Amino acid sequence: MNFIGEEVRYVVATVTLRPGESQDELLRRFRKEVAEARILSTCREKRWFVSKGELRRKERKRALRKMRKKQKQLEERM
Repeated sequence: MNFIGEEVRYVVATVTLRPGESQDELLRRFRKEVAEARILSTCREKRWFVSKGELRRKERKRALRKMRKKQKQLEERM
């Protein structure tokens, strides 16, 4: 637990060198695993503190954009 009382989870991406595999292929597999685990995006999100109110505003704004996009797609079909 961290000092706020939230549980802290660590995600570790590991890859092992396969027989006959080049360093470039190993690095490509590692980058793919990091991307699939969403490690970098999580780090970018947690770089700065965001209040709960700000999170709600962002979610509401995102939902509105998504709704408008769906509405626009429905109008284009007609």
